[in-house]
Amino acid sequence: MIRLGLTGSIGMGKSTTAQMFRDEGLRVIDSDAVVHDLYRSEAVEPIERAFPRVIVDGQVDRQLLSAHLAKFPGDFKLLEMIVHPLVRKREIETISEAQNAGADIIVLDIPLLFESGTQARVDKVVVVTCSPEIQRERVLSRPGMTEEKFKMILGRQTPDVEKRRRADFIIDTGLGLDHARNEVRAIIAALRSGKQAGR
Repeated sequence: MIRLGLTGSIGMGKSTTAQMFRDEGLRVIDSDAVVHDLYRSEAVEPIERAFPRVIVDGQVDRQLLSAHLAKFPGDFKLLEMIVHPLVRKREIETISEAQNAGADIIVLDIPLLFESGTQARVDKVVVVTCSPEIQRERVLSRPGMTEEKFKMILGRQTPDVEKRRRADFIIDTGLGLDHARNEVRAIIAALRSGKQAGR
């Protein structure tokens, strides 16, 4: 089974592209969704020990956690040490289920694929991209997003030009949904035929 890593900086259209892979019948492991679930389950107790003020009603309050990390960015490492092993455990379980079900490709949607050094866990990497102008417009239109927050997020992410350099496949969502969907189909076809394409 081919493990296809899907990544891209904030506002590049990665979630939309992940849905396109689902629409083509592929199983997608959404790392962000896994984290959100962990914030209501296994991660609560260890996070409460590390950051007691971010727990509300028995779960991690993501806004409080985000505010804490904005004030103490050094704590990102501690949070990652708690959360990453739990995400990895879920990932292994889901990959095993997909293999047992006979899947030939599984998509691992990992926003910080390069930043967290997890590219070694995938066979190929798809990077979702668009122009900086489109990215900025998309991100700043999100509720609660500010210039400062956007800058902080970008500061934690590998630059888009570097991601594209390290990609096996690139999808430019700035060229429209139909283009992106065609690229998704071409990537799946290339993987199934054993060819390298999409750069």
